[in-house]
Amino acid sequence: MRLLIMGPPGAGKGTQAKLIAAHYGIPAISTGDIFRAMQTADTPLAKQVREIMASGGYISDEITNQIVAERLCQSDCDPGFLLDGYPRTLQQVDNLDAHLASIGAPIDSVISLTADEDEVVGRLLKRAEIEGRADDNEETIRRRQQVYAEQTAPLLDVYRDRGLLVEVDGLGGIDEVSERVFAALG
Repeated sequence: MRLLIMGPPGAGKGTQAKLIAAHYGIPAISTGDIFRAMQTADTPLAKQVREIMASGGYISDEITNQIVAERLCQSDCDPGFLLDGYPRTLQQVDNLDAHLASIGAPIDSVISLTADEDEVVGRLLKRAEIEGRADDNEETIRRRQQVYAEQTAPLLDVYRDRGLLVEVDGLGGIDEVSERVFAALG
């Protein structure tokens, strides 16, 4: 099973990705986790990523595509995978399509967790308070929601047009959302 999970920040993608991956026996691949792991890796690409992140820059599509392609070639991805945080741009969609076509492994479904923006903002503010995330204030959270709506949400239309999009209400208890995801995936 080859899956993508998408949704606005705070919709529960990371939590659901782990549960979905465990259910299907596939790795959950988070580009955010990969970038964080590169902070201690000793490779030329990791060094380049560290320099970009340290400067506050944006990791280019080219680098992100390369990192994801390398990860998808690892043997644990043979039975499938769940991508979380990728693709985020139309160029990344095209690159992922080309890579998967080259290995004869198309995407099976794209899970879109939907959530009311005010509910998600409240959820993230609570998490920020619990985890001591000073940078997660209402203004930055709403800005991230806006960036998602402008830049990433349009990708949902691409997958909807392909008949791959599975929209699931991301609000509610963790188990409740998981049940909805598994029912939607059939």
